[in-house]
Amino acid sequence: MLTTKRTTLWHRSGVDRRRPPRLRRLLRLPAIVAVLVALSLNAPPAFAAPDGTGPVTGSTAAGATGGWNGRIDWRACPERPDDPGTRCGILRLPVDWARPGGETFQLAVARRAATDPAARIGVLVINPGGPGLSGVDAALTADSQVGPEVLRRFDIVGFDPRGTVRSTPVRCSSALLARHPSLTPANSAEYERLRTYNRQLRDNCRAHSGPLFDHIDSVSAARDTDAVRAALGERQLSFYEWSYGTLLGQSYAELFPDRVRALVMDSVMDHSQGVREYFRSGAASNEALFHEFVTWCDGNQSCALHGRDVPALFDRLMRRADAGTLVDAATGTPLNWFELGFATFVNFFDATWADLANMLVALDRGEPAAPPIASPKTPVQDGEDLTEYALLAFCEDWSLPVNGFAEWNRYLTESRATAPHLRASPLTVRFAAICLGWTAINPQHRLQVRTSVPLLLLNGRYDPATPYDGALRVVRQLGRQGHLLTYEGSGHGSYPRTECTRSYVERYLIDRATPPVGASCPGAPV
Repeated sequence: MLTTKRTTLWHRSGVDRRRPPRLRRLLRLPAIVAVLVALSLNAPPAFAAPDGTGPVTGSTAAGATGGWNGRIDWRACPERPDDPGTRCGILRLPVDWARPGGETFQLAVARRAATDPAARIGVLVINPGGPGLSGVDAALTADSQVGPEVLRRFDIVGFDPRGTVRSTPVRCSSALLARHPSLTPANSAEYERLRTYNRQLRDNCRAHSGPLFDHIDSVSAARDTDAVRAALGERQLSFYEWSYGTLLGQSYAELFPDRVRALVMDSVMDHSQGVREYFRSGAASNEALFHEFVTWCDGNQSCALHGRDVPALFDRLMRRADAGTLVDAATGTPLNWFELGFATFVNFFDATWADLANMLVALDRGEPAAPPIASPKTPVQDGEDLTEYALLAFCEDWSLPVNGFAEWNRYLTESRATAPHLRASPLTVRFAAICLGWTAINPQHRLQVRTSVPLLLLNGRYDPATPYDGALRVVRQLGRQGHLLTYEGSGHGSYPRTECTRSYVERYLIDRATPPVGASCPGAPV
């Protein structure tokens, strides 16, 4: 991951500065760890339970157990104290929705009122994914996330998903995180060392984080979403979810189909893949992006590698990595094949092809790269005993069982057959390694959404984190209600990239008009 205190699934600050403006502004936002507002202790009226079973009332006493009452106590946001149209609050909710009278946690919520109350349609919930990115920050910066007509017609609501940022974040020992072993074990002993470490980290995080640690999956977050809906007094919600947030949107649509007015899933996660398909799909997507880079470099004299055999150069660098002679000159650190692949991969997010070419030239010459080479190593917060660590939420949503080093090596061998240059998707390898030994509580399955509402998906043809073939599978699982818009470009996140993608998404959110079958938008110039 890139070096930032807020660890997320796809992003780090070293990449964020090159993202499209709306995504870039969100991903640069600082973490806020203070509790936003005090919880109201007044008894609320009854409201619809998030499991859809009927009215529920909570205890009037807010505490470690019981105490969830369905009321958001709105206050001025610390970031926008003089903005009367924006409010922040805390909603106390059950840690375990199977035990609604048990222990509770605080969910941080932000709401930005529609700029034209007379034209208001309802609430648009936005979630930037991660896992670990802040929905509160997304709502507070809504003018950089969605278009002005959407701001005019919707209240924008975001929350920090359970276990992240302001919502009782998961915390783990910084010292233990700093001792993370290699994510690419070279033999059985290293494989077992990684599994043992994962168990130790899991136990450590659970000890520091309490019972919420075992309930940070997307289904639990979807139930939290419906509690937010009930607290807002809304019959239905509209959604703009992107990246890992699309998994939360899918979970909500499965659980509460009648409460979905509109749902946009941008850069779609396919939560039906087994381990083999997970490795294969990620490898194929990243290899395709590598060839997009090669094509760009062949056709652009501004590329630092223009006129050279780029695949051959990259393969030489990989062989040097295997031999232990490839070094990041800025730090003196040797790079293995996975670290070279990761440093390449981060440039796929926004097709920052010039930066990628410059990095490869610097590595070839043994010179420091500018910008610095990104590292997949787990970041920690210097001088702090505990680090907020949201990546483990992924392991509660994904079952990726690997039976020993031989099977692990077989998946990597199959990936290399699919991606002869990149060898594998660095993201796939990273999460499969982090989740070794876990038992998911929300494992993969085919979507079962029973709704009459059309649902909009959009995905880049060349997306490094959510492969395009995954979006095709999800839209097929949705049947007649699934509508896919293809962005014919490279990168992760499609809505803000062109006027074409923006107009399709905003027309759908406002009028629920869907694009024609096979609709696509040209890629933005690189």
